[in-house]
Order: sequence, then C-alpha cells, then structure tokens
Amino acid sequence: MTARKERLDAAFWGVSEVVCTPIAVLGADGTVSGWVDSARHLLGYSAQDAVGRPAAAMLASAGDRAAASALARRSHVLPQAWAGTVGVRHRDGRALDVGLRVSRLSGRQDGCRWLVSATRVDGVADSPAVNGPPLSSLLGSAPVAICVRDTGLRCVWVNDTAELLDGIPPVTRLGRRLTEVRPGAESGALEAVMRKVLDSGTPALDLEYPEWLSAAGTCGPFEASYFRLDDADGSPVGVCSMWVDVADRDRARERLAILSEADSRVGTTLDVARTGQELAAVAVPALADFAIVDLADPGGLGPDVLLHPALVDGPVPVFRRVALASVHQGPCEPLWTPGEVILAPANSTYGGVLSTGKPTRTVLEPSCLDPQDPWAEKACTYGIHALMAVPIRARDEVLGVAVFARSRNPAPFDDGDLLLAEELVARAAPSLDNADRYSRERAFALTLQRNLLPRQLTGGSAVEVASRYLPADIVAGVGGDWFDVIPLSGARVALVVGDVVGHGIEAAATMGRLRTAVRALAYLDLLPDELLTHLDDLVTRITQEHENVQGPPAQVLWATCLYIVYDPVTRRCTMARAGHPPPAIIDPEGRITFPDLPPGTPLGAGVSSFEAVELELPEDSVLALYTDGLVESRTRDIDAGIDRLTTVLARRGRSLDVQCSDVVDALSTHPPDDDVTLLLAQTRALGPCQVVSWDLPLQPAAVSSARALTTRQLARWGLEHLVPSTELIVSELVTNAIRHGRGPIRLRLIRDQVMTCEVSDSSDSLPRLRHARPTDESGRGLLLVNRLSRRRGTRYTRGEGKIVWAEQDVAPGA
Repeated sequence: MTARKERLDAAFWGVSEVVCTPIAVLGADGTVSGWVDSARHLLGYSAQDAVGRPAAAMLASAGDRAAASALARRSHVLPQAWAGTVGVRHRDGRALDVGLRVSRLSGRQDGCRWLVSATRVDGVADSPAVNGPPLSSLLGSAPVAICVRDTGLRCVWVNDTAELLDGIPPVTRLGRRLTEVRPGAESGALEAVMRKVLDSGTPALDLEYPEWLSAAGTCGPFEASYFRLDDADGSPVGVCSMWVDVADRDRARERLAILSEADSRVGTTLDVARTGQELAAVAVPALADFAIVDLADPGGLGPDVLLHPALVDGPVPVFRRVALASVHQGPCEPLWTPGEVILAPANSTYGGVLSTGKPTRTVLEPSCLDPQDPWAEKACTYGIHALMAVPIRARDEVLGVAVFARSRNPAPFDDGDLLLAEELVARAAPSLDNADRYSRERAFALTLQRNLLPRQLTGGSAVEVASRYLPADIVAGVGGDWFDVIPLSGARVALVVGDVVGHGIEAAATMGRLRTAVRALAYLDLLPDELLTHLDDLVTRITQEHENVQGPPAQVLWATCLYIVYDPVTRRCTMARAGHPPPAIIDPEGRITFPDLPPGTPLGAGVSSFEAVELELPEDSVLALYTDGLVESRTRDIDAGIDRLTTVLARRGRSLDVQCSDVVDALSTHPPDDDVTLLLAQTRALGPCQVVSWDLPLQPAAVSSARALTTRQLARWGLEHLVPSTELIVSELVTNAIRHGRGPIRLRLIRDQVMTCEVSDSSDSLPRLRHARPTDESGRGLLLVNRLSRRRGTRYTRGEGKIVWAEQDVAPGA
C-alpha cells in the first residue's frame, strides 16, 4: 500500500505548476547579474544589495557557501537543472529554509547563465541541494521552460527544456523576438504581456493558454509566468518567462477527480452487485470503455475456492460476473451478462493476475490470444485493443479481478492509468469485501432463522394462529426469541413462546436448541409444569457444559418460557410459565383478562418452581402470547406497554393476521430495542358430531362391546374403510386396560383431521412395546397397534390415570 501510494503521489503530483518564483540570474561564476524585485519579499535583499555579489554569500551555512563556490568554478560539468532545500541568510540575519531550483541557461556568447528560483519551505527536511539534490523532489519534477529576454524582448538566454516543449531550437530563438520566430496574433499578445511586465515591474503569474502551436507540432495546454529582471540600480534589464506543459497536470487533476468521485459513489450500500456496479460506473468512460468486476465464487481464493475440474490442466478458479459498465448505449451485449460464470485458466489474462498477484497492462492482439482466454472472442468482436486487469485484494486475500478495456479510445493505457485503476480498486476493495461478507453472513443468518423458527404454523382444528417476529438485530436477522405451535394427540395443540437472554447468533443457536427440546418434550405429552421442569434441567446442563470449556468466561444462560396446552374437545386450557409475561385472553365479547398464573422462575435460575393453571375458554377466544420486547423498551416501562397492548387487542372485527400486524405496528419501536414476538391463537371447539365416548366395565366382555360400538360409530361417520384396523386397535387397547389397569375404563373416538382412538383408565402404569419371541403367547398387541396407526402414545392425566391413544389417517389409502 505504501509503495503504491508513493508511486501515485509521484504520478499525480509530479507534474507541478510553476511553484517556484525566479529570484536571480547568475553568471557562470555564480555572481548575481539580474535580480527580481519579488525576491526582496522573500530574502530582504534589493537589487542594489544583490547584483554583483556572489550568490553563495547568501547561504546560511559556511559549509554550503564553500561547496557552492567550488561548484561555481566547475559549472560546466553541472547538470541542466537541480533542486533541493537549503538554508539561506535573510538580510536581517535570520536563517530560512528555502526550496531552490537552479536551471542552466544557454546564450549566444560563451559560457552559461543560471536562473535561480526559490520558494519558502520552512519545516521541509531534505539534504542540502548543493551536495546532491533529490531530483525526485516536487521542486525539480516539473519540466519548466525558461527564456530570458532583454528590454527589446529579444531572447538572450534559454534552457534546453524550451525546445522540448515548443520544438524551437535555441539557434532559431536566440537574438530574436517571439513574433519573429513565430508570427501570429498569439505571439503578439504574449509580447504585450511581457512589455507590460517590463514597464510596471509587476509579475504576470500563471497565465493559462489552451495550446502552443509551433513549427514542430502541437504542445499544450501550457501555463506561463513573467518576471522583470533588474540591475544594481533597480533599472529593468530584461524579462524572464517560464512556462510548463500542463497537459499531464490536467490529466492528473482528472484522475484525482475520478478518485474523489469514487470515494463518494462506491460503497454506498452493503450489496455486492451494486458496489461492483458503482466501481464499474466510475471507471466508464473516464478511464475505460468497458469495466468489469468479477468476484471469486465463493469467497476469496483460499481453501474454499470454487474450482472447475473439467479442464486438462487441472482445476481452475471460477469467477462470477457481478458488475459491468460499457460506453455502448442500452443493455450490454449477451457476452457480458451479469451473473455469468468465468473460468480463469493459468494461460489467460485472469490466470496471470492470480499467479502473480499484480496488475497487468496489455496491448491486445486478437490473433495472439489463447482461444481459452475469455477475452479472445471479445477482443475480436468489439475491437478491444488495450486491457488492464487488477486483482481485488482485501485482508490479504484475492476477492476477484477488475478488468478495464478500451475500444473506442485509440490510446493505450499508460502507467498513470494503471496506477489510477489500482487506486480505484484498492479503494473499492474494502467495500466489496464488507458487502460480500455481509451478504454471506446475512444469508447464513437467514438460513439459520428459517431453520430455527417455524416456517408454517398450523393449529389444526384446535386454533387459528397468526404470528409476527421482529429481531432487534436487523442486520443479522436473528435473536433469542422463539414461538411455536405444536400439534398434540387428541386434537389438542401446544402454544409456546420463549425468550433467551441476549442477541445474535449465539442466542439464536441456544434458542434453536430450546425450541427443539420443547417439541421433543411436547411429543411426550407432558403436562406444562412438568415440561418446564425438564426444560429448566436442560438449560442448567447447557450452562454447565459452557463452564467446563476452556476459553473466555461463558455467558450466563437465562431464558423465559410460556407453555400452553389447549383441548378443543373440553375447551380446557392448561398453562405454566417460567419467568415469562402471562398471556392476554380476549373473550368473544372483547373483554381482556390476564390469568392469575404463578410467574415461575426463569430457566437456568437454579431453582425449579413451576405451577400449572387450568382454565375453560369460550369458543372464539383469542390467546395473545408475546415476549417482553413487545411491551417494554428503553422509553416505555412494561406496565405502560401492557396498557397499550390491551387497548389495541380490544379492537375486534379484524382478521387475526391484521390484528397481529396492528399490535406490532402500535407497540414496536424502529428499530426494536429487543426481539419482538407475538403469537395470536383463536380457539375452536369440536362439536358432539366429532367426538363420542363410552364408559366400559372392567371385565373381558367389554372388549366385544367396544368393537361393536366402534363399528357403528365409524359407519355413521362414513369411515367404513377404517373398521378392520380400528376394531383391532380398540380390542388391544381395551384388553390392556382390563388386564393391567384399574377402572373405570373409558373409550373415546375423535374424528378430526385424523381418526383418534383413546382408552383411559385410572392406573399410572404405562404399556410397553415388546417384540415377542415365536414361542410367546402374548406381547404382540402394541406391536400390532404400532403397525396399524400413524402415531401412538401415552399421556398422564391430571392426578392419577393415563390415556393410551392411536391415530389413523382418515383418507382411504393414506
């Protein structure tokens, strides 16, 4: 980066304007023969003080004075120009650091003259100019043409640079006026300026001219300055003109403008394609006719690089085109399609950049390109003759390649263009890297979220549900809150909402573990308080695992949870909570209550204390489950949030989904201070036509009666195709209850989305699935039930007793 910065500075600032003011003309022996009045403002010496004196006498250091005198004696071997920083003595005695530029002038007489230009550079450290000036210095980097004319405006002294800029040789220029060497109105205007400087003594500085026409060709635009030279009496003896070709300077300004534009336009978003397009758009047409940004797919060219295995030379890197810009109007040609896959074999343009890690600048000859090179066909099709390929690097990895090409512009790329392309890519690389990492992290987070939270909620025949989830981390899109709707046996449903303390990926991962655990425990048909006890034990174990791992101290794991089971047959609702806000219950009349539910301790607190409450709910009641992020924020306490929630929920006559949106819009902050979760569930009830039950005596004859009752009921429901399997299931379940349970025995059939057969008794002993040996006379009952049903299980009832159940699909052939 440092080396590129130094080369960039040299390229962009090396072509300087005339930054030094001429102060004196020296003879070959170093004596001042002409003095510019403006030097008095810099050094304090007037023409009377300076003319006729050795210039070395004005140096502050005795060593510099001696060295300068020695150089004056062998001036014929000195270079054409040298520059540097020296200490000079002001007329009042103080020392000044001055940047000097000394240029050799040639005349018609023998010997030479020297023009000394100076500028104040206090604080700039450099080696003494007389001992070996750094010609790369800004003072010495500009090719300045110098011409000294007498009072008749005839050229008497000129340096070699003048011929390089305007093509007029010294033999033609010396002894003649400008209008004699190059007649024309422009020359006359310049002589008028010089005459005015001679008459007034006021310099004419930094005059800009669009171009300089000469017999040798065209040079320009250029910038000129004119200064009067005085003798010891203060009388004018001539005028010094200095001019410089500023075409390179203008190009440098244009390049700096491009970089400035890139700073403001590139990286405005965290979208990879848009960031790449911003880079390409800045380069076209200011730098190139085509600009393309190709990124490695996926990630940088590290261990995870995507390789194409089909080529003979082995796997090659694969790029994906993310952005392009073209001077052609309208959409780019089909061969330049965003998103297309680009192979980069070793002998291609891309391969060379990847192998060396350095940018390349190439003049394309289509006939010499390898057919496998992606640019071979394009060079022929679009007349591309110049190409630059610059690696996009960030964090010491190659993210991709930016390519710049010219077709309409006939000029090839030069070193300055390559430096500009490097700097453009270097400035855009962090934005591309950030956008690429953000896209990957967001894709990962969204994938994690999709897998951790339910994709589709269904409450079956028990409830109608709607939900909303807003993460506090909008960028990552995940947090520690979760919700779920879990179908249970007997047409029941479990409603869950929980909150893991913290945000981000770690909290989300813990949330995923807890949500999975809740589902697993729910399928065991545990009562709400029992389920929370097991969940609390799991959180405690997770915390202990983290504490036993070496590394940074583990974050204390806390979580809250609300677990509700609703039975649409009895309309009974059983709930328990672990430090979570209680649900809001909206009855069909719009009245809102919060059940008196014991708060319980948060999960992971170390003390398990959970108590369940059972309520009977009217049909069409709405249960509102939420996390504290909905009702509490930095600017609103939880009581005010609950009041606001009550007000919004009281508005009836809306669909559940609309009501869900209204609540979130009314209560959540933007962005939310904490994860916001809301689950609304409107209760339903199964009517008498869907449920039937019978009490059976505790005697073997009840098995036959149970089969007969089941057959008649299935016929009423039009489920004759289920009679054989259901008869067998009922026989086995009732037989087990008579043999191993205690009365009373009850048989219940539920026709819902599935056909459920339940047998209950007052015993708490659970049936166990066995694999009977060929010689065993029993032990095959539950195995047959398992084969004939889609699901089967057992659950305890409140108090003593259990229910053994089995489900079958209602549709024939399912």
